[in-house]
Amino acid sequence: MQSLKIFNTYTNSLEEFIPHHLNHVSIYVCGPTVYNYIHIGNARPVVFFDVVRRYFESKGYFVKFVSNFTDVDDNIIEKAQAENVSELEISNRYIKAFLNDVESLGSKTDYIKPKVTEYMDEIISYINDLILTGFAYEVEGDVYFRVSKISEYGKLSNRKLDDLISGARIEINPLKENPLDFNLWKKTSKGINWDSPFSQGRPGWHTECVAMIEDLFGEEIDIHGGGSDLIFPHHENEIAHSFAKHNHNVAKYWMHNGRLNLETEKMSKSLGNVIFVKDLTVNKMAFRLFILSTHYRAPLNFNYDNLLSVEKEWIKLENTVKSLFRKIELHSDDKPLTNVSSEEINKFLQDFDEAMELDFNTPNAITALQALIKYCNILLREKANITLLKSALSACQFMLNILGLSVELTLLCEEDKQLLSRWKEARKMKDFALADKLREELTLRNLI
Repeated sequence: MQSLKIFNTYTNSLEEFIPHHLNHVSIYVCGPTVYNYIHIGNARPVVFFDVVRRYFESKGYFVKFVSNFTDVDDNIIEKAQAENVSELEISNRYIKAFLNDVESLGSKTDYIKPKVTEYMDEIISYINDLILTGFAYEVEGDVYFRVSKISEYGKLSNRKLDDLISGARIEINPLKENPLDFNLWKKTSKGINWDSPFSQGRPGWHTECVAMIEDLFGEEIDIHGGGSDLIFPHHENEIAHSFAKHNHNVAKYWMHNGRLNLETEKMSKSLGNVIFVKDLTVNKMAFRLFILSTHYRAPLNFNYDNLLSVEKEWIKLENTVKSLFRKIELHSDDKPLTNVSSEEINKFLQDFDEAMELDFNTPNAITALQALIKYCNILLREKANITLLKSALSACQFMLNILGLSVELTLLCEEDKQLLSRWKEARKMKDFALADKLREELTLRNLI
């Protein structure tokens, strides 16, 4: 796996991936703020980083994958108050909905899922350490981070500190030493809050992730991922935290997916121009294929015409895999007519692997899969050797599993087997009337 290259946002370059620990990969991806259902833009990092995990696992790596739930937020508080329920009820409702949506998209959910409310002691301790070392200061119960003490601030987002200061909005906040200083703890009695050495209140957004990473990994991780909209200020501020406390970047490699736009416009729950994953009217695997058909770093424009086109491609792919599976299941009565070499299949697998190793180029990986599917159709038409068909099906399943694309394959029931047996017997006995009748039934059941 030494040839794997990853585009590192922090260095703005393509780099060879070398993990901190042999055969182990640590990954943290910023998760949702749980006050509503996720929209299709939110789904893009979920799908992509699931594929990253799957690829590492296919190479024999042990992957420690963490993605959090932000269950402390103004939006959650406002929704809870509007519905006259607790913040916990709101967050639990949408955590459950999120996991249902994730599963429907073929992504794994067996990863570590910390909640902010479960990490308040660690967050408060983290903030207190920053105050003790002079990287943060407390004023009237609020706590702010001293951005000027981090010379590297702005490197991730490719922004210079002086330019940020001169371009900053004039904020009427006399408590802050510098307009760029960001909030670590907010004094408030509104909504859910906690006691701390600073005041009764709740944490700022940026401290939550680094406190979780520190507790769960205890060191700089290999990969930190998320959407490109998080580069500044969230991820920039995470790095500032980590430089201040640990003198490292949180992660060795920073990966960011491009935005998914709706008809060229940014989706926003506040504006109401969103499509929730739960409301998609197309096959969810087709939507996953749609997401992966564009390189993860490039922007992706959503419209139903494009999605419907991808859905047609998915149905063709799905039908080929099912036909291959059924052909193999029924092979006992078939005579192999050809004996083709499997060199072609190995070439498709090699093309797939090379695409994935070049910064997880899923569009090129899908091209390799589609070429394999085309080859499978040729094998089926030519009634190829069953051993070769099995090899082709295995290659299809290997690629599909890494991409997280699921084709449901079910074994024939006893009734179907008897129907097929009667049809073959009728053909053998040249009872063509009965054979035609049975063939109609088999066709209706999608068995031939």
